[in-house]
Amino acid sequence: MTGEQPAGRSPAGRRPSRRRATGWQEHEVTAVAGVPVHAAVLGPASAPEMVLVHGLGCSHRYFLPLARCLAPESRAVAVDLPGFGRTPGPREPLDIRGLSRVLAGWLRATGRGGTPLVANSVGCQVVVDMAVHAPELLGPVTLIGPTMDAGARSAWRQAARLAGNTAFERPGLVPVLGRDYLVCGPRRYFATLDAALADPIEDKLGHVHVPAMVVRGERDLIAPREWSRRVAALLPRGELTEVPGAGHTLNYSAPAEVARIIRAAPALG
Repeated sequence: MTGEQPAGRSPAGRRPSRRRATGWQEHEVTAVAGVPVHAAVLGPASAPEMVLVHGLGCSHRYFLPLARCLAPESRAVAVDLPGFGRTPGPREPLDIRGLSRVLAGWLRATGRGGTPLVANSVGCQVVVDMAVHAPELLGPVTLIGPTMDAGARSAWRQAARLAGNTAFERPGLVPVLGRDYLVCGPRRYFATLDAALADPIEDKLGHVHVPAMVVRGERDLIAPREWSRRVAALLPRGELTEVPGAGHTLNYSAPAEVARIIRAAPALG
């Protein structure tokens, strides 16, 4: 971690608690512009941190398999964006810029600016958008299955790809995401989907001047190979790697492979 806070110390406003029944070691709540932002933590307090940023409708919960694979070499901190997981959201759902501003505020408030960021799906759009207005907060980034494919920017095409992708995920992902979708609710889910479809990530990738690894599953229908190659090529310091036989949600369905990729990248591990 390259943020301002020494290891083992909590900045003002961050309230850690221990709730081992969830599989996580700690749960933090940090005030960001009046919003109590929740994050789940797993790993030794002395280990370098990684911030995990979830995708559409998801939460910290589907990052638990990856967090377990990253430990004990890393300390995983999975943040819930407003309206998802344990972080309350405003009545009007936030767009990608709104979500990225809250993420930036949370990184500042917790002293985690410069920490490596690992994002999945729409979380990749949030991280890339932050590079436009707060580039100083980015550490090396891992973009797992980045959305939205410019050749399929419609809700119907994305729904069809999501349905087809289910065959390549671990069965346990369905109840995990089902619970998270109920928490965020259909109104917030579809409003955020609309915002993600309207967000041209390809126009912002040039702002990401940190080392960036694009990771996709070989059978990922949501982030196809050609789209993922384009994303990596537009990143100033981008690389692309694939996980054989895997689908879109690699942090849950292929966590050991993702952890190995992160550790093998000198600027990320």
